[in-house]
Amino acid sequence: MTATDAGPAGALRIAPSILGADFGSLASAVREIDAETDWLHVDVMDGHFVPNVSIGPPVVESLRRYSPRFFDCHLMMTDPGRYLEAFKKAGADGCTVHVEVGGSASLINDARSLGLRVGLAANPDTPFEMVAPFLGDIDLLLLMTVFPGFGGQSFMSGVMTKVSEARREIDANQLDVDIEVDGGIDVVTAPVAVGAGANVLVAGSAIFSRPKPLDAARALREAARTGLR
Repeated sequence: MTATDAGPAGALRIAPSILGADFGSLASAVREIDAETDWLHVDVMDGHFVPNVSIGPPVVESLRRYSPRFFDCHLMMTDPGRYLEAFKKAGADGCTVHVEVGGSASLINDARSLGLRVGLAANPDTPFEMVAPFLGDIDLLLLMTVFPGFGGQSFMSGVMTKVSEARREIDANQLDVDIEVDGGIDVVTAPVAVGAGANVLVAGSAIFSRPKPLDAARALREAARTGLR
């Protein structure tokens, strides 16, 4: 399967997280918000790295039939390397692994060799210095604005210092790296994150828990634009 085009690095993108959707009607939920979806964010949790379990490659494969969007798979897993190929075959376009699990250089190389767009994630309490050495090797830096594992958590504004630090480093070195934020993103926090330097906004509850998800996604995009520098 040919990877979906991610678009130019640095462009503002809305990435609805299917973790916030009704899994009983996932295809319909994804189609409903398609017009305001740039990337579709797929949260994968193994019950070990984070205290929750979500989905795996079979769901990605099934969902691929219903969406042409870029599938941005966030692997919250202790051993993501075992599953990179399976996610690629299922239809993932990009896979993001956590720096905290170690072996980042090998994981980045493995994902790249599979033709995946490569992301590296850091939890709120992980210092920027842990991801900085890999900025030249990745396509996306995901800076968690909550501790991963559950949807609907409150935005941790202290992470914005790290977002700004990452943006300065990326711009100074003219790197084609997106900065993604995930956790507590809504119409209030989106412009804050964009103002700090993020350009990919993951939102689950703020979109799928609203009576009209498409309108919610559109409102999120409009709010995010007010934070552009």
